[in-house]
Amino acid sequence: MFIPLYDHKPLVHLRRQYVTWGLILANVAVFVLLQRGGLSEPAMQASSLSYGLVPAVLFDHRDLAAELAVLPEMASLVTYAFLHGSWMHLGGNMLFLWVFGDNVEDALGHGRFLVFYLLCAAAAGYGHALTEPVSIAPLIGASGAVAGVIGAYLMLHPKVRVWVLAFGRLPLRLPAAWVLSAWIAFQLVMAFGFGDTQVAWWAHVAGALAGALLVVPMRRRGVPLFDRGV
Repeated sequence: MFIPLYDHKPLVHLRRQYVTWGLILANVAVFVLLQRGGLSEPAMQASSLSYGLVPAVLFDHRDLAAELAVLPEMASLVTYAFLHGSWMHLGGNMLFLWVFGDNVEDALGHGRFLVFYLLCAAAAGYGHALTEPVSIAPLIGASGAVAGVIGAYLMLHPKVRVWVLAFGRLPLRLPAAWVLSAWIAFQLVMAFGFGDTQVAWWAHVAGALAGALLVVPMRRRGVPLFDRGV
């Protein structure tokens, strides 16, 4: 649909977006270690079961084999968001986090942004699990958490202009309200049965909703919503 490239919103409260950088580095490091670290295909599948979110396991419909059950089930609501299946999967998520994460971190502060990101990941994972409660397919990827960042950015900076590649090739400079509202609307349409069933559309919807709600109480005192005063 579109690829975000750059937004025209400088930082106000922070000098550097250290948590955004740290999350990107953590995701890349996990991918390199688990997915490209010489593991065989069965070993990579095992890591997805051990650290990914398996709805049937989360809701106690099924149990993992003893050698795979390395974490409490609830921990998978966070760990799944640091696993990715391919460089394209990883790169797409990290690009969205790079473009939009810095300003959300600026509005919340370092510590609260980290908590916010993990809560969005958990909300997205739980939302997906509710729609597929007996599924044994592991959910992996940061897209639910990144959707939370998108929801928060839309609440904070809808008037900011964002450079995007529309349909992957046409450069446009558009208000964030147009770009991100279209992205969320697309996720909703796909979630209601029009999209690839192997994509966790409801995780994206739940993550965006969580981000839009959480940013209201978690933002710094005095940080306006909807670019009021701009």
